[in-house]
Amino acid sequence: MDQQKTTPGLFKPTMIGPLNNPAVAAQALLRDPAAPQALISNPAAAAAQALLDNRAATIQPLKPGVGQQLISHPVSGQPQIITPGANQALISKPSTTQAMMKSPSASQALIRADRGGMLSMSDDNAMMKQIWATHAPDGREVDVRPLLYLVEDILNRATQHVDFIVKGTLAQIEMEEKAQQANYIAMLEALTYTIDRIACELSYKALGGSDAHATTTAIFNLLSSYTWDAKLVLSLSAFALNYGEFWLLAQIYSTNQLAKSMAILRQLPSILEHTAPLKPRFDALNNLIRTMMDVTRCVVEFKELPSMYILPDVPALATALTHIPTAVYWTIRSMVACATQITNLTSMGHEFGISTTESWELSTLAHKLKNIYEHLKQQLNFCYQFIEERKDVETYQLLLNLFDPNVIHIDNMKILKALIYARDDRFPLLDGATKRQVGLDVLRRKNVLLLISSLEFSNDELSILEQIYNESRVHPTRLDSQYEVVWIPIVDRTIVPLTAETRTKFENLRSTMPWYSVEDPLLIEKPVIRFIKEVWHFRTKPILVVLDPQGKVVSPNAIHMMWIWGSTAFPFTSLREEALWREETWRLDLLVDGIDPMVLNWIKEGKYIFLYGGDDVEWVRRFATAARSVASASRISLEMVYVGKSTKREQVRKVTGIINLEKLSYAWQDMAMVWFFWTRLESMLFSKIQLGRADDQDPMMQQIKKLLSYDREGGWAVLSRGSNIVVNGHSTTVLPALGGYDEWKVNVAEKGFDLAFKEYHDKLHDVAHPCCRFEFPTTTRIPESMRCPECHRLMEKYTTFLCCHDEQGIPGSLF
Repeated sequence: MDQQKTTPGLFKPTMIGPLNNPAVAAQALLRDPAAPQALISNPAAAAAQALLDNRAATIQPLKPGVGQQLISHPVSGQPQIITPGANQALISKPSTTQAMMKSPSASQALIRADRGGMLSMSDDNAMMKQIWATHAPDGREVDVRPLLYLVEDILNRATQHVDFIVKGTLAQIEMEEKAQQANYIAMLEALTYTIDRIACELSYKALGGSDAHATTTAIFNLLSSYTWDAKLVLSLSAFALNYGEFWLLAQIYSTNQLAKSMAILRQLPSILEHTAPLKPRFDALNNLIRTMMDVTRCVVEFKELPSMYILPDVPALATALTHIPTAVYWTIRSMVACATQITNLTSMGHEFGISTTESWELSTLAHKLKNIYEHLKQQLNFCYQFIEERKDVETYQLLLNLFDPNVIHIDNMKILKALIYARDDRFPLLDGATKRQVGLDVLRRKNVLLLISSLEFSNDELSILEQIYNESRVHPTRLDSQYEVVWIPIVDRTIVPLTAETRTKFENLRSTMPWYSVEDPLLIEKPVIRFIKEVWHFRTKPILVVLDPQGKVVSPNAIHMMWIWGSTAFPFTSLREEALWREETWRLDLLVDGIDPMVLNWIKEGKYIFLYGGDDVEWVRRFATAARSVASASRISLEMVYVGKSTKREQVRKVTGIINLEKLSYAWQDMAMVWFFWTRLESMLFSKIQLGRADDQDPMMQQIKKLLSYDREGGWAVLSRGSNIVVNGHSTTVLPALGGYDEWKVNVAEKGFDLAFKEYHDKLHDVAHPCCRFEFPTTTRIPESMRCPECHRLMEKYTTFLCCHDEQGIPGSLF
């Protein structure tokens, strides 16, 4: 095909072969009425003139006189009387092109023949070999993304506009302007000529009724030096140029005289008057065009995959690269089909568009292309998943490197950005005091306590944490007590976006916190959650990781210190934790500190005190009755307090009610007090485990473990005189010791009630050896090994499934 290049413009297709193409020659003649006679005398131009005159006959309604017709001249616009026979060369003997345009059946025959060829081409390999033969990229790299944004804008507006015309609405479509990039103009200048050539190829071949495969191959020849994604975007740009012009005229022809004249030439008024019958055709066109855009976006996304995370030998990408040439072929082939439909519609009028056969043509292509798109999209999702996993591994390794104890940072900003949010395009924290979003700079060079939890955060835990936090705000006397708390919520990242229920639960929980919180739980990325779980051993129970002003971890979990010592534990470092334990002894103050002032008063008065628990009502009755009887016989002042059980909250509530009703002893009425007692006791165990204390060499550790074990096996009692704990016994030894009072009462006068009771109890204990048992749920960090507090042997580790039938058990309980 001979080509004559004109100066290309952004929206002006290059004129191809004006002397050989009647339609293009007609456009040249219309632009220049005083065209040279050489052009007019050319046979193709003569046919073009005939075409123009024939089209002019359809511009205004004919008012035939006697053997005459009244028309407007296409150039001057003046009315003319035409007598049939006097203009036979122009009207009664149309050219071949005119015949094709005026005869829809002829064009339909061409399309049917082409469709048959498309469907009968069984040897796709042979077809693709032909396409591969045109592929000779010269190494040039074209950033097609800005151009794709522009094309998407054109086609989105065009495909949406027809729906509004059919529905009779003039609603304005607001599309985001994405193509305004710095290199946009320069890129267009480099590509416009190529786009113009393809646009003319589409128009010329569509008007001439060429075979679709041949037209598609010709386009591939024009684009031989480009990559597959560039071939696709450049072809789509050319199609958008033509299709967008069609609908631009449809939008403005009623208000713009120039557009009106051009619209009449394209028979748009006639077409738009028959939008209802044409709707299936336009729906099929729009559906195919949207699928073409889907495939194009998908192919471009494959090209943009970061090579640092994924290589062509990755199976998903390798599969996609094999199928992309086929996808590009059928997408461009679909553009040819769409261009042919529009050209024939404007050439032959609305009668051509009513045929359902041509709608089936487009639907068949759309179905084929959609299957291609879905396959590519699946592979693209696999690629994104692979890249995300690689990035997650990289981020996880970055966190390991950042938290390496040998690495020194000037402040904590790098650490906090890696954990919470690295970019500067938003404020990632919410200030609990002001309820305003703030940046990470508010934490710069401060001690930061990362409160890490799921959304299952009990009110008991929150209220006590808030109390301790507020105490530290009131008395910030020490420099090392200047700290900030940041809540890091851990949610299920496999469900994105978050459900409305999850989002509401998060917002309600955050609204109760006086400290800083992460503004959105999805800011905490998957590798960060992995690091928190694997390195900081987070399960579901809250932990409190302490960072010093340089971001160094000074305590992997200070929540235990918080429960045991409260604000006294500031600044919550492991060194402070060790120092506090060195000052502690096994005493009753340690067990009930900060819980019940009444018990603390009994301690100060030096009274004998029984701290007891369990959920067996009969044992409680017998124990309380026997203890009061022995105290009365020994003439000592004895107080008793029932502290419940670490689980089975409702059963504990019932036992407390019976104790009150029968006046058996004093009992804690508030279940939060019961919860805090057991939480502190569990925290003592885990605090020592976290510090790496050898439990067989720590007498206090043995007593803590005994009490926790007894709680799992029925009732128990602790006897103290003032602060000094005398006996820590199981129900199977404590009650018999009280029942054997007659045997040891003779020693009370000499040794005192406490020592006499202890000696007799220890004899029973040596015989009974109550069983010790620990059950650690997966919500906590399980120690590697433990020794039995009774026989000091290493305990065996089992997996246990329990159902306690207590749906309202103590929140956050260890067992």
